[in-house]
Amino acid sequence: MAESTYTLKGMTCGHCVASVTEEVAGIEGVQNVDVDLATGTVTSGEPVPVEKVAAAVTEAGYELVS
Repeated sequence: MAESTYTLKGMTCGHCVASVTEEVAGIEGVQNVDVDLATGTVTSGEPVPVEKVAAAVTEAGYELVS
């Protein structure tokens, strides 16, 4: 199974993690999401197009770096 990992900018707390997790989990086809505050990354257990992740992260109020 392929994963998608992206780096985020702007997360500072557990609420940030919860917001990003909720938005990314709402992307069609995404079943597993791991948001790591310490590394500033979001990983999906499934391959997800960067455009969809960027839109979800922006909706949560943060910025996708890569």
